[in-house]
Amino acid sequence: MRAALEVADIFRHCGPQYRQTHADGLSRVQRRAMSAIELCRTAALGGHVEQCDACGHQRIAFNSCRHRACPKCQSLARAQWLEDRQAELLPEVEYFHVVFTVPESIAALAYQNKKTLYDILFRASAETLRSIAADPKHLGAEIGFISILHTWGQNLQHHPHVHCVVPGGGLAADGERWIACRPGFFLPVRVLSRLFRRLFLEQLRHAFDAGALQFYGALEPLSDTQAFAAWLAPVAEAEWVVYAKPPFGGARQVLDYMGRYTHRVAISNHRLAAFDGDEVSFRWKDYKHAAATKTMTLAADEFIRRFLLHILPSGFKHIRSYGLLANRCRAAKLATCRRLLGVAMPAADAPVVTEDYRDRYQRLTGKSLRDCPACGRGHMVCIETFLPGALPRPPPCTHPVH
Repeated sequence: MRAALEVADIFRHCGPQYRQTHADGLSRVQRRAMSAIELCRTAALGGHVEQCDACGHQRIAFNSCRHRACPKCQSLARAQWLEDRQAELLPEVEYFHVVFTVPESIAALAYQNKKTLYDILFRASAETLRSIAADPKHLGAEIGFISILHTWGQNLQHHPHVHCVVPGGGLAADGERWIACRPGFFLPVRVLSRLFRRLFLEQLRHAFDAGALQFYGALEPLSDTQAFAAWLAPVAEAEWVVYAKPPFGGARQVLDYMGRYTHRVAISNHRLAAFDGDEVSFRWKDYKHAAATKTMTLAADEFIRRFLLHILPSGFKHIRSYGLLANRCRAAKLATCRRLLGVAMPAADAPVVTEDYRDRYQRLTGKSLRDCPACGRGHMVCIETFLPGALPRPPPCTHPVH
């Protein structure tokens, strides 16, 4: 069901003026995202006409843009990704959720150097988890986990952080024992925080020395070596926020939880409350005040600016797997884990069969695109397709022309 208000409505109404006002500051990937969202499920992308085989009801279905920043285009991608992950879960093993975030000053630099600093964020957080877990003083095992980058807070400001979903255990160094963590406790967050800070800053300094960082506007003075070192000094002394949430209840809960994080965009259409042509109101949770739900109102120009803060560089992978779950060794390592845990191997995948997108959508989401919304008895059947920019033929006239 279409939301009463969509990000696309705001972009279509205010996007042309925003492009004109901010012509020099818009990147190519931001322009592409705006266009994709504006055109999504409109005649500009083409579509098809469906008709009920029982009552004759017709509806037009326009094609989707499939852009990863589009709030309307994530449900099927999310469902497919979760189905692919189901076979990787280890039954009877606790799973933990660990979050790594960076100080506000680092976030400002990250916005001007997205790919470089987001990569550092991934590497430093992954190395932190693997190093502490491998230490015999803590777990003494090789672990595996999935990391997911988010760049926003509830107020749409730039707030880069990585969510990691981690099994509570791993393989011993000899590969012949499964070592489980203590029930309800994964790794000490204070130890994680300090190592994460050190590793991140080491890699950040290396990037600076290699000339891989860019500085604009208020940050331009940091291009000087001494200024950069002075700017980093208090950051190196500050406490960096790393926290671990309580373990999940089971494999199903892990999947449900991951589904809320994997293919999210900065704001969903359902959080939008109002738009009068000039201002946008949306609901947000204020985590500084017990996660109270509040309403924030921004000028449309500022709302679009904040949304575009979170458009990732072209081709950037925002979901990554490490350790036991790394692509190159996942199958073999998981087979070993299951053997040691006494867990049966998942059923082999069925042969790939050509699948209609409506059947695939229903299989993955449990929602039918075939049922007639008018009579509820018949099925919607495609009777016509039309190309991008074209319009479907009008239905035949059922009344005599005088």
